[in-house]
Amino acid sequence: MGNTERFVIRDYVSILEALKVLNRLPSNTLTLFIVDENNRMVGTLTDGDIRRSLISGAQLNDPVSSVMFTHFRYVKSSGIDVRAIRELKKLQIALVPCLDDEHRITGVYNLRELRSVLPVDAVLMAGGKGERLRPLTEKTPKPLLKVGDKCIIDYNVERLISYGIDRISVTVNYLAEQIEVHFSKLVNDVQVNCVREPQFWGTMGSLTLIDSFYNDTILLMNSDLFTNIDYEDFYLHHIDKKADLSVAAVPYLVSVPYAIFKTEAERVLALEEKPTYNYYANAGIYLIKKELLELMPRNAFYNATDFIDLLIEKGKRVVRFPITGNWIDIGKPEDYKRAQDLARHIEM
Repeated sequence: MGNTERFVIRDYVSILEALKVLNRLPSNTLTLFIVDENNRMVGTLTDGDIRRSLISGAQLNDPVSSVMFTHFRYVKSSGIDVRAIRELKKLQIALVPCLDDEHRITGVYNLRELRSVLPVDAVLMAGGKGERLRPLTEKTPKPLLKVGDKCIIDYNVERLISYGIDRISVTVNYLAEQIEVHFSKLVNDVQVNCVREPQFWGTMGSLTLIDSFYNDTILLMNSDLFTNIDYEDFYLHHIDKKADLSVAAVPYLVSVPYAIFKTEAERVLALEEKPTYNYYANAGIYLIKKELLELMPRNAFYNATDFIDLLIEKGKRVVRFPITGNWIDIGKPEDYKRAQDLARHIEM
């Protein structure tokens, strides 16, 4: 959410002083948040509010409390309403304060820079050896290979941040120190937390190494994906379907170049010429209810497929979410080349 202090002023500040503060802000964020003596937010103020008040007879030395807008929009830090965020973006509201239960400002969202604000913790799995991409991965972990002018993992981290996700962990193993150094600095004001696996624990086992999660929903994904999935749609689908676990899925077509028999024992009932079968394949991106992590074994190798099988066995609701955009799992040289080609033509 970045630095919020520059947007906040006290209710006794004069209109003239407020204009000076506004003048120091970027042109696309000309909004101030007014707080009282207890630091509770009581109003907003824009250059338009000031202009209208001066036309109506206000004086430059009047306090901002006399001209502030009191029916302001905000989001609650205790429970982000994603649909409300979507509506605010439609209304082209630029800055939205995040308030706690005491109406104190905990942060400010710039909705002109963010695609959404999702109440999820994200975990990217970056511990694999990338053996199919050797020799490229002999001295460089696959997530740090460049696609265009950026590392593979950076596309994913930056896209998550663009959806307002600011609690991000990366699980590391192979050449871990390189990834740890890579994320030693903030990424767009967000600290990415690296967690080392003591050994290779599969696609989901390392989740148990993370001390705590802030939100009730966990987004888990492979770090070597090249995708422009809409995480807001994914999250809302997960909530609307009351899913315990949602799996992003990509269409997968199988074309058979021969005529296929439909049979009953040895009897041929029909013939289908060169059929095409449509399936959905696991895209390696999951949304999981935090409480379900208690079902996972600790300190053990554990794959996502094991977890999905367990949830289905226990009668939990597992749903798929079709990806309609771009998706490449960079596992082989031809996948890496395809991602390079795609990066030159689209914005991720």
